[in-house]
Amino acid sequence: MEVIRDIADFPKLSFPVVTSGTFDGVHVGHQKILQRVKERARLSNGQSVVITYWPHPRLVLFPEDNDLRLLSTIEERIEQLRSFGIDYLLIIPFTKEFSRLSSRTFIEEVLVKAIHTKVLVIGYDHRFGKNREGSFEHLKARSAQYGFEVEEIPRQDVDDVGVSSTKIRKAIESGDIPTANRYLGHTYSLTSTVVEGNKLGRTIGYPTANLALPSPHKLIPAYGVYAVWVRHAGQRQPGMMNIGIRPTVDGTHLTLEAHLINFEGDLYGQTLTVEFVKMLRQEQKFAGLDALKAQLAKDKEASIRALDV
Repeated sequence: MEVIRDIADFPKLSFPVVTSGTFDGVHVGHQKILQRVKERARLSNGQSVVITYWPHPRLVLFPEDNDLRLLSTIEERIEQLRSFGIDYLLIIPFTKEFSRLSSRTFIEEVLVKAIHTKVLVIGYDHRFGKNREGSFEHLKARSAQYGFEVEEIPRQDVDDVGVSSTKIRKAIESGDIPTANRYLGHTYSLTSTVVEGNKLGRTIGYPTANLALPSPHKLIPAYGVYAVWVRHAGQRQPGMMNIGIRPTVDGTHLTLEAHLINFEGDLYGQTLTVEFVKMLRQEQKFAGLDALKAQLAKDKEASIRALDV
């Protein structure tokens, strides 16, 4: 997949089949649209093109809304779209100025002039342009004028999936990872860099990779212990992860600690991607390190069963 961050650099394609949206999490509802884009491109020997926006529009239009939590950072979104098999990804910087573009200007400057769109695929309720004035009906009525075909994913198809980013966020916030993963169509993940910790884990036989807190708008699952897969340097290791403040040692701030099962090595400075499979238990305070160590042994066995390794 070719990633383009400046619209002026978008290449001349033979038959671009395009869709547009934020695609936070690239969940199964989004995948319905993306699959159709790929199918239309294949039928026409064309190219699948996704237009997305960063920062998330709500962060620009409602900066006072500090509660927004995203299912994917822009880097994670790129990898999710890449793994889905999209040919070209255009990332448009979302600014207040961009938000004021009329739907006609967006169509003429972006879809027609820059991309030379041949087919535009959109969800049944997709709106665009200033005040969300653009609609499928608007596009359909003027498709001959704009020079591209417009296809809408039927409401029935989207409603049958029954998925929204809000439902997924609520599942993750409550620790219901299997439901979130089912709605996503892939495992919920978090990517960050290993930083120095207090090395307490290694003193009780469970060394952990301490991850730097990601973007403040990245959704972090509920406090607790999770069965996870950890990807790094082309490897995928089974593991367990603790999210919380570590009350047994009187912790005061949020930490993300991943223990890679049967792994030995130095991970400092490396980038890890943690894939969440199941919440094993909520975070709790133990009487001391011996009690914590005993519970970690049980957590390890529970992780091995959950991951089927």
